[in-house]
Amino acid sequence: MPLMEHLLRTGAWWDLVDSVAPAAGAALCRDRVVVEPLVRSWIGDPDRWLRRAAIICQLGARGATDTRLLTDAIAANLPPTPGTQDFFIRKAIGWALREHGKKDPEFVKRFVQDHPALTPLSRREALRLLS
Repeated sequence: MPLMEHLLRTGAWWDLVDSVAPAAGAALCRDRVVVEPLVRSWIGDPDRWLRRAAIICQLGARGATDTRLLTDAIAANLPPTPGTQDFFIRKAIGWALREHGKKDPEFVKRFVQDHPALTPLSRREALRLLS
């Protein structure tokens, strides 16, 4: 996990972050007690790449997605929180919700309805595959 965080901080671009974040999600599934506190520390970190990793780390987890962690990661990165107008954060929010919507579309519809602070980009991406 320290190596992952180092890569996220120093790589500092979407292509590296989007490759490393799922490894953090896999580690989360293997050892929630150790990994979850670290991922939670990324949620509000000033580094946008760590925040993005916290939002997207559970991509592909499907039924194993911790919706409480996903909700916390997204809610902490909604406006008016500083840095939440960042394109990479807004896109990550929509992407994470869209992917989770493949398993649980009702959760995503409810989440979007219950969070009016979602930016138009995040909202559009979240609902893109849902009718």
